Amino acid sequence: KQWYQRRVPITAGGLLDKQLPLHGSGNFPTLEVSLEAMVRAVKQTLSEQNVELRDVRLNGSAASYVVADSKSDTYNDVDLIFGVNLGHPDSFKRVKEAVGESLLKLLPAHVSKARLRPKMMIDAYVNKMVKVSQSNDCWSLMSLHNKGGCNVELKFVDKMRRQFEFSVDSFQIYLDPLLYYKEHAHMSMSKTFYPTVFGVSLYGDFEEAAGHLKDHLIDTIQPEEIRGGGLLKYARLLSSGYTPLHPSKLARMERYMCSRFFIDFPDIDKQSEVIEKYLVGHCSDSRGAVFCARARYTYLMVLHRIIEQSTVCLMSHERRQTLRFITQAACACLKVANGSNGRSKRAPSGCPPDPRKCNTRLTTNATTPAITHRKSDYKKDFKISPDAAPFVPGQYYPSY
Repeated sequence: KQWYQRRVPITAGGLLDKQLPLHGSGNFPTLEVSLEAMVRAVKQTLSEQNVELRDVRLNGSAASYVVADSKSDTYNDVDLIFGVNLGHPDSFKRVKEAVGESLLKLLPAHVSKARLRPKMMIDAYVNKMVKVSQSNDCWSLMSLHNKGGCNVELKFVDKMRRQFEFSVDSFQIYLDPLLYYKEHAHMSMSKTFYPTVFGVSLYGDFEEAAGHLKDHLIDTIQPEEIRGGGLLKYARLLSSGYTPLHPSKLARMERYMCSRFFIDFPDIDKQSEVIEKYLVGHCSDSRGAVFCARARYTYLMVLHRIIEQSTVCLMSHERRQTLRFITQAACACLKVANGSNGRSKRAPSGCPPDPRKCNTRLTTNATTPAITHRKSDYKKDFKISPDAAPFVPGQYYPSY
Protein backbone atom coordinates (compact mmCIF):
# COMPACT_ATOMS: atom_id res chain seq x y z
CA LYS A 1 0.00 0.00 0.00
CA GLN A 2 2.98 2.30 -0.17
CA TRP A 3 2.28 3.06 -3.82
CA TYR A 4 -0.90 4.72 -4.95
CA GLN A 5 -2.10 5.73 -8.41
CA ARG A 6 -3.49 9.25 -8.43
CA ARG A 7 -6.57 9.17 -10.66
CA VAL A 8 -7.21 12.91 -11.07
CA PRO A 9 -3.91 14.85 -11.13
CA ILE A 10 -5.62 18.11 -12.17
CA THR A 11 -4.40 19.87 -9.01
CA ALA A 12 -0.78 18.90 -9.71
CA GLY A 13 -1.13 20.20 -13.27
CA GLY A 14 -2.49 23.52 -12.01
CA LEU A 15 0.36 23.77 -9.50
CA LEU A 16 2.94 23.36 -12.28
CA ASP A 17 1.34 26.20 -14.23
CA LYS A 18 1.20 28.61 -11.29
CA GLN A 19 3.43 31.67 -11.52
CA LEU A 20 5.75 31.89 -8.52
CA PRO A 21 7.69 35.14 -7.98
CA LEU A 22 11.30 34.66 -6.93
CA HIS A 23 12.73 37.82 -5.39
CA GLY A 24 16.37 38.73 -5.85
CA SER A 25 18.54 40.90 -3.65
CA GLY A 26 19.77 44.34 -4.62
CA ASN A 27 19.00 45.34 -8.22
CA PHE A 28 18.25 41.81 -9.42
CA PRO A 29 14.75 41.61 -10.94
CA THR A 30 11.91 39.48 -9.64
CA LEU A 31 11.59 36.24 -11.64
CA GLU A 32 7.97 35.49 -12.52
CA VAL A 33 8.25 31.86 -13.59
CA SER A 34 6.03 28.82 -13.50
CA LEU A 35 7.03 25.74 -11.56
CA GLU A 36 7.10 23.79 -14.82
CA ALA A 37 9.59 26.25 -16.37
CA MET A 38 11.77 26.02 -13.25
CA VAL A 39 11.80 22.20 -13.30
CA ARG A 40 12.58 22.04 -17.02
CA ALA A 41 15.42 24.55 -16.68
CA VAL A 42 16.99 22.61 -13.80
CA LYS A 43 16.63 19.29 -15.65
CA GLN A 44 18.34 20.74 -18.72
CA THR A 45 21.24 22.26 -16.81
CA LEU A 46 21.76 19.08 -14.77
CA SER A 47 22.11 17.22 -18.06
CA GLU A 48 24.59 19.83 -19.31
CA GLN A 49 26.61 19.39 -16.10
CA ASN A 50 26.60 15.58 -16.58
CA VAL A 51 24.63 14.96 -13.39
CA GLU A 52 22.55 11.80 -13.66
CA LEU A 53 18.87 12.48 -12.90
CA ARG A 54 16.53 9.67 -11.86
CA ASP A 55 13.23 11.45 -11.32
CA VAL A 56 11.55 14.64 -10.10
CA ARG A 57 9.07 14.64 -7.20
CA LEU A 58 6.82 17.12 -5.49
CA ASN A 59 7.28 16.89 -1.74
CA GLY A 60 6.09 18.36 1.57
CA SER A 61 3.06 20.59 2.02
CA ALA A 62 2.59 21.11 -1.74
CA ALA A 63 2.33 17.33 -2.23
CA SER A 64 -0.14 17.15 0.67
CA TYR A 65 -2.13 19.92 -1.06
CA VAL A 66 -2.35 17.74 -4.19
CA VAL A 67 -3.35 14.64 -2.23
CA ALA A 68 -6.00 16.52 -0.21
CA ASP A 69 -7.47 17.92 -3.46
CA SER A 70 -9.36 20.50 -1.41
CA LYS A 71 -9.51 24.28 -1.79
CA SER A 72 -9.48 24.67 1.99
CA ASP A 73 -5.96 23.23 2.26
CA THR A 74 -2.95 25.40 1.49
CA TYR A 75 0.82 24.99 1.28
CA ASN A 76 3.59 27.12 2.78
CA ASP A 77 6.30 26.44 0.23
CA VAL A 78 7.03 24.27 -2.79
CA ASP A 79 9.51 21.43 -2.22
CA LEU A 80 10.98 19.73 -5.28
CA ILE A 81 13.14 16.62 -4.99
CA PHE A 82 15.53 15.84 -7.82
CA GLY A 83 16.78 12.27 -7.50
CA VAL A 84 20.42 12.49 -8.60
CA ASN A 85 23.67 10.59 -8.34
CA LEU A 86 26.06 12.49 -6.06
CA GLY A 87 28.81 9.86 -6.07
CA HIS A 88 31.25 11.96 -8.13
CA PRO A 89 33.63 14.15 -6.08
CA ASP A 90 32.46 17.28 -7.96
CA SER A 91 28.75 16.42 -7.85
CA PHE A 92 27.77 19.08 -5.30
CA LYS A 93 29.69 21.74 -7.25
CA ARG A 94 27.98 20.69 -10.48
CA VAL A 95 24.54 20.84 -8.86
CA LYS A 96 25.24 24.35 -7.58
CA GLU A 97 26.40 25.42 -11.03
CA ALA A 98 23.26 23.90 -12.57
CA VAL A 99 20.98 25.92 -10.29
CA GLY A 100 22.88 29.12 -11.09
CA GLU A 101 22.67 28.43 -14.82
CA SER A 102 18.94 27.71 -14.50
CA LEU A 103 18.34 31.06 -12.84
CA LEU A 104 20.31 32.76 -15.61
CA LYS A 105 18.06 31.18 -18.23
CA LEU A 106 14.93 32.31 -16.37
CA LEU A 107 15.90 35.99 -16.35
CA PRO A 108 13.57 38.28 -18.35
CA ALA A 109 14.57 38.83 -21.99
CA HIS A 110 15.30 42.54 -21.50
CA VAL A 111 17.96 41.84 -18.81
CA SER A 112 21.53 41.82 -20.07
CA LYS A 113 23.31 38.60 -19.11
CA ALA A 114 26.76 39.50 -20.44
CA ARG A 115 28.37 40.12 -17.04
CA LEU A 116 26.27 37.75 -14.97
CA ARG A 117 27.64 34.46 -13.68
CA PRO A 118 25.94 31.46 -11.99
CA LYS A 119 27.56 32.33 -8.63
CA MET A 120 26.06 35.83 -8.77
CA MET A 121 22.61 34.34 -9.39
CA ILE A 122 23.03 31.98 -6.43
CA ASP A 123 24.01 34.87 -4.16
CA ALA A 124 21.04 36.95 -5.34
CA TYR A 125 18.18 34.43 -5.30
CA VAL A 126 19.15 31.62 -2.89
CA ASN A 127 18.47 32.43 0.77
CA LYS A 128 19.45 29.06 2.25
CA MET A 129 21.87 26.30 1.26
CA VAL A 130 22.41 22.97 2.99
CA LYS A 131 24.91 20.25 2.12
CA VAL A 132 24.98 16.81 3.77
CA SER A 133 27.56 14.26 2.66
CA GLN A 134 27.59 11.04 4.67
CA SER A 135 27.55 7.36 3.82
CA ASN A 136 23.78 6.97 4.36
CA ASP A 137 22.76 10.63 4.05
CA CYS A 138 23.84 12.48 0.91
CA TRP A 139 21.85 15.47 -0.36
CA SER A 140 21.88 19.19 -1.04
CA LEU A 141 19.22 21.89 -0.58
CA MET A 142 18.85 25.33 -2.16
CA SER A 143 15.92 27.53 -1.19
CA LEU A 144 14.84 30.25 -3.64
CA HIS A 145 13.54 33.34 -1.87
CA ASN A 146 9.91 34.48 -2.01
CA LYS A 147 8.94 37.52 0.08
CA GLY A 148 5.48 36.08 0.75
CA GLY A 149 7.03 33.05 2.46
CA CYS A 150 6.22 30.55 -0.32
CA ASN A 151 9.84 29.65 -1.07
CA VAL A 152 10.78 27.17 -3.79
CA GLU A 153 13.08 24.58 -2.25
CA LEU A 154 15.20 22.54 -4.65
CA LYS A 155 16.46 19.39 -2.98
CA PHE A 156 19.00 17.18 -4.77
CA VAL A 157 18.92 13.76 -3.14
CA ASP A 158 21.13 10.74 -3.62
CA LYS A 159 20.34 9.14 -0.24
CA MET A 160 18.35 10.60 2.63
CA ARG A 161 17.75 9.02 6.01
CA ARG A 162 14.57 10.85 6.90
CA GLN A 163 12.38 12.61 4.33
CA PHE A 164 9.27 13.36 6.40
CA GLU A 165 8.25 14.41 9.89
CA PHE A 166 4.58 13.39 10.20
CA SER A 167 2.18 11.26 8.19
CA VAL A 168 0.42 14.33 6.79
CA ASP A 169 3.63 15.57 5.13
CA SER A 170 4.99 12.18 4.03
CA PHE A 171 3.65 12.36 0.46
CA GLN A 172 5.71 12.56 -2.71
CA ILE A 173 4.17 13.01 -6.17
CA TYR A 174 6.12 11.92 -9.25
CA LEU A 175 6.08 14.75 -11.79
CA ASP A 176 7.83 13.05 -14.73
CA PRO A 177 4.65 11.64 -16.38
CA LEU A 178 2.96 15.02 -16.05
CA LEU A 179 5.95 16.87 -17.52
CA TYR A 180 6.19 14.40 -20.40
CA TYR A 181 2.48 14.75 -21.14
CA LYS A 182 2.58 18.55 -21.13
CA GLU A 183 5.56 18.50 -23.49
CA HIS A 184 4.30 15.97 -26.05
CA ALA A 185 0.49 15.79 -25.82
CA HIS A 186 -1.63 17.89 -28.17
CA MET A 187 -4.69 17.88 -25.93
CA SER A 188 -5.19 19.70 -22.65
CA MET A 189 -6.04 17.74 -19.51
CA SER A 190 -9.62 17.30 -18.39
CA LYS A 191 -11.49 15.20 -15.83
CA THR A 192 -11.75 12.39 -18.38
CA PHE A 193 -8.40 12.72 -20.13
CA TYR A 194 -5.18 12.96 -18.16
CA PRO A 195 -1.87 11.15 -17.62
CA THR A 196 -1.33 8.60 -14.88
CA VAL A 197 0.56 10.13 -11.99
CA PHE A 198 1.98 8.10 -9.11
CA GLY A 199 2.42 9.10 -5.50
CA VAL A 200 4.02 7.52 -2.46
CA SER A 201 3.70 7.98 1.27
CA LEU A 202 6.99 7.45 3.09
CA TYR A 203 4.95 6.98 6.27
CA GLY A 204 4.26 3.46 4.97
CA ASP A 205 0.56 3.33 4.04
CA PHE A 206 -0.72 5.89 1.55
CA GLU A 207 -4.41 5.44 2.31
CA GLU A 208 -3.86 5.66 6.06
CA ALA A 209 -1.73 8.81 5.70
CA ALA A 210 -4.33 10.35 3.36
CA GLY A 211 -6.96 9.61 6.02
CA HIS A 212 -4.86 11.44 8.62
CA LEU A 213 -4.62 14.42 6.26
CA LYS A 214 -8.36 14.46 5.66
CA ASP A 215 -9.28 14.11 9.35
CA HIS A 216 -6.50 16.42 10.62
CA LEU A 217 -4.76 13.75 12.72
CA ILE A 218 -1.15 13.72 13.93
CA ASP A 219 0.99 10.60 13.80
CA THR A 220 4.64 9.84 13.12
CA ILE A 221 7.25 7.11 13.33
CA GLN A 222 10.29 7.39 15.61
CA PRO A 223 10.29 11.16 16.26
CA GLU A 224 13.75 10.91 17.82
CA GLU A 225 15.13 10.37 14.27
CA ILE A 226 13.85 13.77 13.08
CA ARG A 227 16.20 16.74 13.28
CA GLY A 228 14.78 18.97 15.99
CA GLY A 229 12.43 16.15 16.94
CA GLY A 230 9.69 17.58 14.73
CA LEU A 231 8.78 19.78 17.69
CA LEU A 232 8.18 23.00 15.76
CA LYS A 233 6.06 21.28 13.10
CA TYR A 234 4.11 19.44 15.80
CA ALA A 235 3.26 22.71 17.56
CA ARG A 236 2.13 24.20 14.25
CA LEU A 237 -0.15 21.24 13.57
CA LEU A 238 -1.71 21.57 17.04
CA SER A 239 -2.21 25.31 16.62
CA SER A 240 -3.86 24.64 13.24
CA GLY A 241 -6.50 22.37 14.77
CA TYR A 242 -4.90 18.94 14.27
CA THR A 243 -5.29 16.33 17.02
CA PRO A 244 -3.03 13.39 17.97
CA LEU A 245 -4.10 10.01 16.59
CA HIS A 246 -2.98 8.20 19.77
CA PRO A 247 -3.61 10.42 22.82
CA SER A 248 -2.33 7.67 25.12
CA LYS A 249 1.14 7.93 23.53
CA LEU A 250 1.14 11.72 23.53
CA ALA A 251 3.25 12.31 26.65
CA ARG A 252 6.02 9.96 25.55
CA MET A 253 6.09 11.36 22.01
CA GLU A 254 6.32 14.94 23.25
CA ARG A 255 9.20 14.02 25.58
CA TYR A 256 11.12 12.49 22.67
CA MET A 257 10.47 15.58 20.55
CA CYS A 258 11.64 17.98 23.23
CA SER A 259 14.73 15.91 24.01
CA ARG A 260 15.82 15.74 20.37
CA PHE A 261 15.09 19.46 19.89
CA PHE A 262 17.37 20.48 22.77
CA ILE A 263 20.08 18.06 21.63
CA ASP A 264 20.14 19.59 18.15
CA PHE A 265 19.79 23.17 19.46
CA PRO A 266 21.57 23.12 22.82
CA ASP A 267 21.75 26.85 23.72
CA ILE A 268 19.31 29.74 23.77
CA ASP A 269 20.93 31.47 20.77
CA LYS A 270 20.38 28.48 18.49
CA GLN A 271 16.89 27.89 19.87
CA SER A 272 15.81 31.49 19.32
CA GLU A 273 17.31 31.49 15.82
CA VAL A 274 15.51 28.34 14.67
CA ILE A 275 12.17 29.44 16.19
CA GLU A 276 12.43 32.88 14.55
CA LYS A 277 13.23 31.34 11.16
CA TYR A 278 10.33 28.92 11.51
CA LEU A 279 7.92 31.75 12.29
CA VAL A 280 9.13 33.77 9.30
CA GLY A 281 8.81 30.77 6.97
CA HIS A 282 5.42 29.52 8.15
CA CYS A 283 3.61 32.62 9.44
CA SER A 284 4.24 35.22 6.74
CA ASP A 285 2.77 38.72 6.58
CA SER A 286 1.00 38.01 3.27
CA ARG A 287 -2.43 38.02 5.00
CA GLY A 288 -1.76 41.14 7.06
CA ALA A 289 0.30 42.01 10.11
CA VAL A 290 -2.55 41.51 12.60
CA PHE A 291 -3.51 38.07 11.23
CA CYS A 292 0.15 37.05 11.24
CA ALA A 293 0.62 38.26 14.84
CA ARG A 294 -2.45 36.32 16.02
CA ALA A 295 -1.21 33.15 14.30
CA ARG A 296 2.26 33.54 15.78
CA TYR A 297 0.87 34.20 19.26
CA THR A 298 -1.28 31.06 19.12
CA TYR A 299 1.66 29.02 17.86
CA LEU A 300 4.07 30.29 20.51
CA MET A 301 1.62 29.59 23.34
CA VAL A 302 1.19 26.00 22.12
CA LEU A 303 4.97 25.61 21.89
CA HIS A 304 5.31 27.08 25.40
CA ARG A 305 2.86 24.54 26.79
CA ILE A 306 4.66 21.57 25.18
CA ILE A 307 8.12 22.59 26.40
CA GLU A 308 6.85 23.46 29.87
CA GLN A 309 5.11 20.10 30.36
CA SER A 310 7.34 17.68 28.43
CA THR A 311 10.96 18.80 28.81
CA VAL A 312 12.92 16.44 31.05
CA CYS A 313 16.47 16.77 29.66
CA LEU A 314 17.26 20.33 30.78
CA MET A 315 18.36 21.92 34.02
CA SER A 316 15.60 24.09 35.50
CA HIS A 317 17.35 27.39 34.73
CA GLU A 318 17.88 26.37 31.08
CA ARG A 319 14.24 25.45 30.74
CA ARG A 320 13.23 28.81 32.21
CA GLN A 321 15.43 30.62 29.69
CA THR A 322 13.72 28.93 26.76
CA LEU A 323 10.25 29.51 28.19
CA ARG A 324 11.10 33.14 28.90
CA PHE A 325 12.21 33.70 25.31
CA ILE A 326 8.99 32.15 23.94
CA THR A 327 6.87 34.22 26.35
CA GLN A 328 8.55 37.49 25.40
CA ALA A 329 8.27 36.69 21.69
CA ALA A 330 4.55 35.97 22.22
CA CYS A 331 4.18 39.27 24.06
CA ALA A 332 5.63 41.13 21.09
CA CYS A 333 3.11 39.37 18.81
CA LEU A 334 0.31 40.16 21.23
CA LYS A 335 1.11 43.84 21.11
CA VAL A 336 0.95 43.85 17.29
CA ALA A 337 -2.31 41.90 17.35
CA ASN A 338 -3.88 44.39 19.77
CA GLY A 339 -2.70 47.47 17.88
CA SER A 340 0.34 49.70 18.07
CA ASN A 341 -0.94 51.84 20.97
CA GLY A 342 -0.27 49.01 23.39
CA ARG A 343 -3.27 49.87 25.60
CA SER A 344 -4.97 46.50 25.42
CA LYS A 345 -3.16 43.47 26.75
CA ARG A 346 -6.06 41.09 26.25
CA ALA A 347 -5.36 38.01 24.17
CA PRO A 348 -6.87 38.00 20.66
CA SER A 349 -10.15 36.19 20.16
CA GLY A 350 -9.62 32.48 19.73
CA CYS A 351 -6.12 32.51 21.26
CA PRO A 352 -5.22 30.74 24.48
CA PRO A 353 -4.64 32.97 27.51
CA ASP A 354 -1.08 34.09 28.15
CA PRO A 355 0.19 32.41 31.33
CA ARG A 356 3.02 34.92 31.87
CA LYS A 357 1.11 38.27 31.94
CA CYS A 358 2.39 40.14 28.91
CA ASN A 359 2.24 43.56 30.59
CA THR A 360 5.60 43.02 32.30
CA ARG A 361 9.02 43.65 30.73
CA LEU A 362 7.61 43.94 27.21
CA THR A 363 10.14 45.19 24.67
CA THR A 364 8.43 47.55 22.23
CA ASN A 365 10.97 47.83 19.45
CA ALA A 366 12.34 44.30 19.16
CA THR A 367 10.68 40.99 18.43
CA THR A 368 13.36 39.13 20.39
CA PRO A 369 14.40 40.79 23.64
CA ALA A 370 17.96 40.22 24.80
CA ILE A 371 18.25 37.29 27.19
CA THR A 372 21.19 36.41 29.37
CA HIS A 373 22.02 32.75 29.24
CA ARG A 374 24.62 30.14 30.19
CA LYS A 375 25.95 27.17 28.36
CA SER A 376 23.72 24.08 28.46
CA ASP A 377 24.69 21.13 30.60
CA TYR A 378 22.45 18.16 29.92
CA LYS A 379 21.58 15.42 32.33
CA LYS A 380 23.56 12.53 30.95
CA ASP A 381 20.99 9.87 31.86
CA PHE A 382 18.42 11.12 29.33
CA LYS A 383 20.52 12.21 26.38
CA ILE A 384 19.26 10.66 23.15
CA SER A 385 21.88 10.27 20.45
CA PRO A 386 20.87 11.53 16.98
CA ASP A 387 21.74 8.05 15.70
CA ALA A 388 19.94 6.19 18.47
CA ALA A 389 17.41 4.66 16.09
CA PRO A 390 19.45 3.31 13.14
CA PHE A 391 18.13 3.72 9.63
CA VAL A 392 16.98 0.50 7.96
CA PRO A 393 17.34 0.80 4.16
CA GLY A 394 14.08 0.08 2.36
CA GLN A 395 11.89 -0.01 5.43
CA TYR A 396 10.19 3.37 5.04
CA TYR A 397 12.12 4.67 2.04
CA PRO A 398 11.32 2.29 -0.84
CA SER A 399 12.93 4.35 -3.62
CA TYR A 400 16.30 5.12 -2.09
